[in-house]
Amino acid sequence: MSKSIGSGNGTAAGLTSSAFPHGDTMVKYILKRVGVSLLTLLIITFLLFVLVRIMPGNPFPSERMSAEEIARTRAEMGLDDPVIVQFGRYMLKVFQGDFGNGTALYYGAPISTVLGTCIKNSFSIGGIAILLGTAVGLILGIVAALNRDGFWDVFCTVFSILGVCVPSYVFLIFLMRIFANSEVLFILPDRFNQFDFARSAIIPSVSMSLFTMSTSSRLTRNEMVGVMDSDYVVLAESKGLFGGALVRKHILRNALIPIVTVLAPLIVDLLTGALVVEKIYGINGIGKLMVDSLTAGEGIDYNYVLALGILYSSLYIGMMLAVDIVYGLIDPRIRVAKKGGSH
Repeated sequence: MSKSIGSGNGTAAGLTSSAFPHGDTMVKYILKRVGVSLLTLLIITFLLFVLVRIMPGNPFPSERMSAEEIARTRAEMGLDDPVIVQFGRYMLKVFQGDFGNGTALYYGAPISTVLGTCIKNSFSIGGIAILLGTAVGLILGIVAALNRDGFWDVFCTVFSILGVCVPSYVFLIFLMRIFANSEVLFILPDRFNQFDFARSAIIPSVSMSLFTMSTSSRLTRNEMVGVMDSDYVVLAESKGLFGGALVRKHILRNALIPIVTVLAPLIVDLLTGALVVEKIYGINGIGKLMVDSLTAGEGIDYNYVLALGILYSSLYIGMMLAVDIVYGLIDPRIRVAKKGGSH
């Protein structure tokens, strides 16, 4: 392997096709990352299961059930069996899409049914917020970097500060005041309506996208400016490479890796719903469900806590897996380095 692969960003322009790994290397890289991710998820799930089992309190609505009924129910559900036996039985049901039933929250209702509705609402609105925030943020960051110290650069800086400092729920209330509760612009609903999703999703998705928009624009601008000042970009310009080709092939590509790293957890947060936004706008989403399961009127609903913990862990691990794969696609030197490091 040539020395140019092990060096820094300054050699990116000098990589040749012979330095890139074959397709089977990428497949092995992906399979390895998938295996590690599945093992990590299994370990986390087991730890969550144990922690939920040793939490203080009663998982049953004590006001509705007598001590004898609780004891009989525990025996029927196998809660008196060894933890490892309970975990194995629980995982067999999870693989079939069965997370059990609610004990304190939505008593007796299948968790998978309730969770399905909440996931649909949070993922739909969060997905719109992700696309809007990332797209606008990248465009603003690119424009700011290409106009360094100009108007758009200053605008991007001010916008980023405001977006990070102003909570999404404050921006939500502001949008509701203008477009939902105003006598002049009463054009959007002031509460989430499942039967009018297209209009109901506008205000919460825009308000939730503000932080991602600000973060991605600031990161894109800073990373691109750093790459533009690097030696290999100066060398490419000296060879007559300018404009869009220079930005696509050298500047933006090398600036994307740290941007993807930071955006990954933000995407998970948006997909799982912003609690205060969901509460104010009346959205029956994942974030609201998590708080309700912890503050159920008759106690903590352990089954919902466990199911949501598995969901959150799966999303984060899945997103990190996607980031690793994107790394390998954006910059093949990463998977080459990982292959070399395994020897």
